[in-house]
Amino acid sequence: YNMPVNLQLSHNNNYINFRYTSNQYKQPDRIKYRYILEGIDKIWSDAAEKPFSENYRDLPPGKYRFKVRCKSYNGRWSSAAVLDFTILSPWWQRWWALLTYAIIAGSAIRSYISYRSRSLHRENMLLEAKVNQRTEELKRSIAELQSTQSQLIQSEKMASLGELTAGIAHEIQNPLNFVNNFSEVNTELLQELTDGPVARLPNEEKEEARQIISDLQQNMVKIGFHGKRADSIVKSMLQHSRSSNGQIENVDINALADEYLRLSYHGMRAKDKQFNAYMKTDFDEKIQVVQAVPQELGRVLLNLFNNSFYAVKEKNKRLMEQPGEGIGYEPSVKVTTRKIENKIEIRIEDNGSGIPPSIRDKIFQPFFTTKPSGEGTGLGLSLSYDIVTKGHGGSLTVETKDGEYTRFIILLPNSLNAKNDL
Repeated sequence: YNMPVNLQLSHNNNYINFRYTSNQYKQPDRIKYRYILEGIDKIWSDAAEKPFSENYRDLPPGKYRFKVRCKSYNGRWSSAAVLDFTILSPWWQRWWALLTYAIIAGSAIRSYISYRSRSLHRENMLLEAKVNQRTEELKRSIAELQSTQSQLIQSEKMASLGELTAGIAHEIQNPLNFVNNFSEVNTELLQELTDGPVARLPNEEKEEARQIISDLQQNMVKIGFHGKRADSIVKSMLQHSRSSNGQIENVDINALADEYLRLSYHGMRAKDKQFNAYMKTDFDEKIQVVQAVPQELGRVLLNLFNNSFYAVKEKNKRLMEQPGEGIGYEPSVKVTTRKIENKIEIRIEDNGSGIPPSIRDKIFQPFFTTKPSGEGTGLGLSLSYDIVTKGHGGSLTVETKDGEYTRFIILLPNSLNAKNDL
């Protein structure tokens, strides 16, 4: 009677015992009961006289139905009395809590994915930066190796050519001396012939003899000129091949560069009074002294300055011959010194015609020159290269753009071993 409908119990009211009774009053000692809790029990309980069920402990949340039947004194079983009830889930297991958990978990997963994505992006950027840095370092290393290889090949070429040059020059020197000496002797003999025997000839033969002697004298002048030129070439060859015993000294590189710049300019002016060029110096005052052989290094600077002034002079001359082309062009030669870590850099730059790509690899080779016959031996740059690389342990390179500029770069170490064979 008065059975509750839709009974709901909280999750912690899950320790349950059922009590029941019968409305039979006859022979109560013969009344028996059977029950079942659907959802927990598989079968009905055995018939028993006790009016209560066993204790059900820790029932999980869910819907349950308790049924009980009564056997009266006449042996008949009654229909089952039914009680439906529900044990509610705790609040943290309800749908809205689970939904909240799912939202929180989803947000956490999304935040973690976003964080990992940003971390991976940063790591990728750092990795890419490191790869780019390593790539640049590798490129620089490859460029330095290629440059070193080129210098080693060039040095080997210079050493072999130096030995060959010395042998050839010594073989040529003796016969060349005979040519020059006999040229001078013949010139004197021809003059004596003109003043002596020819003067005593009859007039009709005198003029013809003087004409022949004049032709011979002109020939001897040409022989003497070209003999002296050949002698100059041979001396340059010997100078190129020999080792110098110059003394290593502390050299003020700025003063040395300035001195030879002006010496070269005035030398060019002595040959061509109309020549003018703008000279610019940019010296690093932090450079004090460099250990070097001043005479040898001076020869290098003088040769490079001479080449620069010659280049701007020829470009100016060519432009002046073309109407309207030379307007605005000002020949200029610039020398710059810089201290770079443990090395000293000297840059000599001109705004001449540059060096065509086809001959850039040949400019340091002996006897290679672009100057007209009689104006260069082709040994200046070769000798300069040897002095800088072999004598001073440095490097001599060139940067140029055809038609615009040429820049020679000398790199010298701050200190030099006094035992080096210069």
